[in-house]
Amino acid sequence: MLPLLGLATIVVLLGAILSKRMSPLVALIIVPIAASLVGGFGFQTSKFVLDGLKSLAPVVGMFVFAILYFGTITDAGTLDPIIDRILRAVGTKPTRIVMGTTLLALLIHLDGSGAVCFLVTIPAMLPLYDRLKMDRRVLAAAVSMAAGINFLPWTGPMIRASASLHLPVSALFNPLIPVQIVGLVFVFGMAFWLGRREEKRLGYFGADGAVPMPRRELTAEEQALRRPKNFWFNIVLTVVVLGTMVVLGEKVPPAIMFMVGLCIALMVNYPNVDMQRKRIDAHARAALMMAGILLAAGVFTGIMQGSGMLKAMAQAAVGFVPQAMASHIPIALGLVSMPLSMLFDPDSFYFGVLPVVAEVAGQLGVPAVHVGQAALLGQMTTGFPVSPLTPATFLVVGLCGIDLADHQKFTFPLLFGASIVMTIACVVLGVFPL
Repeated sequence: MLPLLGLATIVVLLGAILSKRMSPLVALIIVPIAASLVGGFGFQTSKFVLDGLKSLAPVVGMFVFAILYFGTITDAGTLDPIIDRILRAVGTKPTRIVMGTTLLALLIHLDGSGAVCFLVTIPAMLPLYDRLKMDRRVLAAAVSMAAGINFLPWTGPMIRASASLHLPVSALFNPLIPVQIVGLVFVFGMAFWLGRREEKRLGYFGADGAVPMPRRELTAEEQALRRPKNFWFNIVLTVVVLGTMVVLGEKVPPAIMFMVGLCIALMVNYPNVDMQRKRIDAHARAALMMAGILLAAGVFTGIMQGSGMLKAMAQAAVGFVPQAMASHIPIALGLVSMPLSMLFDPDSFYFGVLPVVAEVAGQLGVPAVHVGQAALLGQMTTGFPVSPLTPATFLVVGLCGIDLADHQKFTFPLLFGASIVMTIACVVLGVFPL
């Protein structure tokens, strides 16, 4: 009963969002609460919801103040010179722009944080895409592919897989290095293809696709907000805020850094109290919308975990594995690991599903390390930027200003393709023995 209820909940949720019959915020709240009540959990539902909200509170705080912070320094014109230089470097050819976006996101994601990657890359590149009238979904796809393929030893999925299977990170990661290189080739190939497709859509012609450089005309109100004399101060402040998140992330919560950074940015750029209030008001809508969706996601994950639906689904799914197919478990898991990101949050999968799958595989003679590596090919790696179970997905669509369903429909095939290519590479390179 419980596994079927969990599956039905997820199917209804994804169907409601993808068909646009419900907004993500409404679906993430109504569907799981209704499922919990149908499952007979009654007033326990309230506890599940509160547990989910508490777990996401630091993340909500970080995203809200990050939106306010980056909105403030953008109003001050901090990103204008940077965007102009990037524009001169990549020109106005969409192919170079999309590949440059992918490279930038890949480099920023070296710290292992998808949130930092999106918070830095998207605000920096979005004005460039808008100037050239490029599809914002391409920007979302480029940063998603770059972050998704970059599963390093210090990233969340790798650490979770290592802890749950009691294996050293090196045992999981080192054999996957050539596989990840294959994945990167695929990602940049897709970035090139997306850029060429944009060129055709926009009617770019000529040997280098050059067109007259778009000129952005600032309104009188926008010009009044610019603070060019504070450019270097704002740059240093941003580096300090993001650098502290990377270096001291465990000791200093990111939410605190963005709170402090916002206060300093407001006081330096807009010392007038009335202007400070107006800057906060200008970005409050985006911040509130993001906070609402994240808290709604907390309702969903809290109920799914607290009710035991996720665990029951995992145990039921493992029971359907035929013994004759045991040797192919890593390959099968590698092929479905990315779509499983739509069904399981990282903690539930790596600490709930993966140990059970590894135990069953071990009893059938399949090493646990291969099961862990298969999971890392997609489960909350290539899958996390489109999963409704991760706040980062809503960060991508919020910063890009696109609809969740549109992002998922556009980007899912690309990320799934990367996962499939890497699984095939594992077979060809001998990581997964046949």
